[in-house]
Amino acid sequence: MSSANLTLPKAAAYVPDLFLRRRRKTREVMIGHVGVGGDNPIRVQSMTTTPTTDVDATVKQTLKLVEYGCEIVRITAPKLADARALGEIKKKLLAQGVHVPLVADIHFNPECAMEAANHVEKVRVNPGNYADAKAFKTKEYSDDQYSAELARIEERFTPLVLKCRDLGRAMRLGCNHGSLSDRIMNRYGDTPEGMVEAALEFVRICQKNNYHALVLSMKASNPKVMIAAYRLLAARMDEEGMDYPFHLGVTEAGYGEDGRIKSAIGIGSLLNDGIGDTIRVSLTEDPEFEVPVAFEIAKPYQPNVCLTKDPTTAKPVESPGSGLSHVDNFYHYARRPTKELQIGPFKMGGENIVRVFNDFSSWLAKETEPKAKALKLLDLLEDALKTGKDLVPEIIEWKVSNRQELEALQACRRALGGETSRLAFLGRFTDFALLKEGLASVHLALYIGPRDIAPEERSRQFREFIGMAKAANIPVLLESGPCHHGWLEPATNLLKGVAACEKEGYTNLLLSFNLPTAEHLIANARLAVARMRVTGQAYPLHLRLSGNADIEAQRINPSIAFGSLLCDGIGDSVQTGIGENPKADLELIYNVLQGAGVRITKTEFVSCPSCGRTLFDLQSTTERIKSKTGHLKGVKIAIMGCIVNGPGEMADADFGYVGGAPGKINLYVGKNCVEKGIDFDSADERLIGLIKSHNKWVDPK
Repeated sequence: MSSANLTLPKAAAYVPDLFLRRRRKTREVMIGHVGVGGDNPIRVQSMTTTPTTDVDATVKQTLKLVEYGCEIVRITAPKLADARALGEIKKKLLAQGVHVPLVADIHFNPECAMEAANHVEKVRVNPGNYADAKAFKTKEYSDDQYSAELARIEERFTPLVLKCRDLGRAMRLGCNHGSLSDRIMNRYGDTPEGMVEAALEFVRICQKNNYHALVLSMKASNPKVMIAAYRLLAARMDEEGMDYPFHLGVTEAGYGEDGRIKSAIGIGSLLNDGIGDTIRVSLTEDPEFEVPVAFEIAKPYQPNVCLTKDPTTAKPVESPGSGLSHVDNFYHYARRPTKELQIGPFKMGGENIVRVFNDFSSWLAKETEPKAKALKLLDLLEDALKTGKDLVPEIIEWKVSNRQELEALQACRRALGGETSRLAFLGRFTDFALLKEGLASVHLALYIGPRDIAPEERSRQFREFIGMAKAANIPVLLESGPCHHGWLEPATNLLKGVAACEKEGYTNLLLSFNLPTAEHLIANARLAVARMRVTGQAYPLHLRLSGNADIEAQRINPSIAFGSLLCDGIGDSVQTGIGENPKADLELIYNVLQGAGVRITKTEFVSCPSCGRTLFDLQSTTERIKSKTGHLKGVKIAIMGCIVNGPGEMADADFGYVGGAPGKINLYVGKNCVEKGIDFDSADERLIGLIKSHNKWVDPK
């Protein structure tokens, strides 16, 4: 049976409300003294990276994590000696008055799980490798053969279930996209359906034995896959009357800003839906640095209660309609179909790439001469050419509220000359006389009239603006911002603007939301798109998030807002504003687009966060490989410390660099190991040679 033959749940089955966050109802599962699910806050956890048998080092690192606020600590136990060492680690922590719950991370070895259950509050097992081998073998299973395999797994897994039940231990059933068993792969494929079914097979064994202290996870290095898998799991569990809490994470998220962005996209998107009870951010860094990032992602959704009152009015809210849906399929990615717009040299909407808008007003304001402003913009373009990166401004927003700003725009356009083949201008006009004079100087126009004019005059000006734009064939940006009449009022106002333009016979429109929080932007964008689906309208959508002074929030909020919508196929252009540093603003936007998998401008790295299984120093190795290969646009390289998820994640990467044994590296192309047992000192050059042999190498500029 292939995944294509499976019946998917109805569109909104994974979440109670698409537009107003309602937390998914779950049972409470106690991990020692820490409650997960139910009415508890979103719990933050991390994982040690030291060898588990080095008890003192592991205790020291655990204490460091607790100091940073970590509420649950996971420790790997690949061998029986490691599982036994967990007892010593627990004793030393208790002797220091530290009662943080410990989780044993188990792969491949049920005996280790049985031993670890004697010492820790929770055992994590992976259904993909607890009782299954993974050799990428192709085999067709008859129903009888598949049932026989399930019986074998039940026999292997039941002793741990009974032991955890009797000792009062919790268990996490953690499925990874990169380590699905051959049995699951052959029947369901490398899909969210396969991940979900792998977990539910183990859940049913637990329920058969009256054991319910379960937490489930569906991790993947690709946020789109991860989001879809958790949604599908929530829907399937609802169908089967299950209410177990979820542990969220993007596995092998990577290093630095890229890892933070991918984690925020995956975890934040689900928290915004009301899904998720405990989270872990997986960074290729020292584990204590994961904890503050996790708290920042969770912060907008704590104390994780339902959004029963409108934040703008404090009045009770109702869903705008359970029959509305903003995408066809919440479990497999498809981009929202829209009409195509021409904005200066750029096409957007339709099948075109997601475009980048920038507001450089404060940055350009430091230059008094128009020519100097033009040169600063050219510097950004030339810098991108010199570095070989495609991090370029495309559509520049220019505020025109007085004559000086209009003259600066016109002079800047003249100074740029032919460079307008690489730039387009959005004019944000607030004065009607200046709008009439300056409309010919821009490629896209927005008019926001003064608030103190009479409604009749406002309406007249708007109609005249649309008429002028229609005559000049200049696209119009319709923008909706925050208002004091309701949480979802921006969507309603935006569609009223669309109706007014259509009444004037003009449909060359780009719709936009300019809202301050991820939650507000996601809700209104979803509602506007859902209503346009009903009416058959296909206007492209521009996503804009207001700036934030906090540097961590500058990364996290746009990642959640844009990432969530883009992973649902919604959004044709994006914009955020750090303000004083346009290069950082550009890099952030492009990193979010890359993290969401909608616009690739550099090498994609998948790297695990390290643990006691890791066979080389992941941080220094990742940095070294990035320095040598980071210029390879569109190439995906996985850097894995050990074999647990390595081969599986290779299937989602072009090339893989995996620890095979102490001092030895295995190289992969896709999921296939092509070179084995390479000395660590020569592995980098062998990787580069492998990339060259597949014609994916270019020399760095």
